[in-house]
Amino acid sequence: MLNTGPYLNHHSLEIRELESVRDHTLLFSMLSFKAEAGTITQIGGENGSGKTSLLRILTGLAPAESGEVLWKGKSIQKGRADYAAALTFIGHLPGIKAPLTPLENLSWLAPASSQSDCIDALAKVGLRGYEESPCYRLSAGQKRRAALARLYLEKRQIWILDEPFTAIDKAGVEKLEALLVKHAEQGGIVILTTHHELNIGGANYQQISLDRSLKHDGSEIRGPENHNPENQGSTNYG
Repeated sequence: MLNTGPYLNHHSLEIRELESVRDHTLLFSMLSFKAEAGTITQIGGENGSGKTSLLRILTGLAPAESGEVLWKGKSIQKGRADYAAALTFIGHLPGIKAPLTPLENLSWLAPASSQSDCIDALAKVGLRGYEESPCYRLSAGQKRRAALARLYLEKRQIWILDEPFTAIDKAGVEKLEALLVKHAEQGGIVILTTHHELNIGGANYQQISLDRSLKHDGSEIRGPENHNPENQGSTNYG
């Protein structure tokens, strides 16, 4: 249920008739949906179906062949500064510089945060005691945790996450799922790709599939009131 959190506006991210082509191959077309405030949207599909390409379009890092992405009713290409201020994007690669420590990386990634806040965020992702260790000494899962610590610092409404559960252990997965639910309940928007089966309780949830082997109907979908597999919203594109 959406409550009165830090995001008092109920803006949605609207995707209209997107088409993406890579290496002369059509990945998806006529892709339309809304990511509403308070909703977790999972992008699914087979390998090579365009999941990461879609996320890059949604972040404004890559252009679509056609179609548009709207924030507050305005194209994200025309309102770049406003959109960037509302967005946190963590890609499939953690974006961590190996020679730097987790604390140094986080201070660089979230420059508006104090050192004490960064240390607290690292503790929340299970990196207490590793703050000053060079990241080349950390495991893949620990590097991923260092990147995800940004989510505890940047108070931005839209989170776009590419495979955030990669290399994370069971305890880390459960903690991240709880954080995603909390963000949505406070009016945030979460869009993610993952091969992990989400356990997000009663969070508003919808799934978009880019599986090209399945026919899409072009309809808009909205999240149901819970994550019951018999109840969840799902539409296929490709």
